[in-house]
Amino acid sequence: MVQYPMTANGAAKLRSELKQLKTVTRPRIVKAIAEAREHGDLKENAEYHAAREQQGFCEGRIQDIEAKLSNARIIDITNITNNGKVIFGATVTIVNVETDAEVTYKIVGDDEANIKINLISVSSPLARGLIGKTLDDEISIVTPGGTIDYEIISVQYIA
Repeated sequence: MVQYPMTANGAAKLRSELKQLKTVTRPRIVKAIAEAREHGDLKENAEYHAAREQQGFCEGRIQDIEAKLSNARIIDITNITNNGKVIFGATVTIVNVETDAEVTYKIVGDDEANIKINLISVSSPLARGLIGKTLDDEISIVTPGGTIDYEIISVQYIA
């Protein structure tokens, strides 16, 4: 059984999405299918086929979320003593050794990742390079544009 690491916030967002899908989206699609059936011949009924396709996507997402939540390993970083080590859920500030560009990332589960708000997936190359390292360590990350060296300047265990 595969376990899915996620933060408490990530689990809450998935539960919220699941509730939305079950209580709003699914009934809306069922209603659309019923309305499309009333139009007659189902073979050439584009509305019916579109609604059935939406239903398939919705049911698939519901199953996906339920599976992830049932196999979730929810990690609350705030309950762990900060020893300066980068772990899942940590907020890490790194600086590019060459350019002195500083950036802060939080390492989260795959479903929570959003680079636009500096949430990186635990399975991303950068996160994999950071996990297990400590404050002041230097890491080298191989990117398509070449290898980039970073120094860890801050490790925080915050929600």
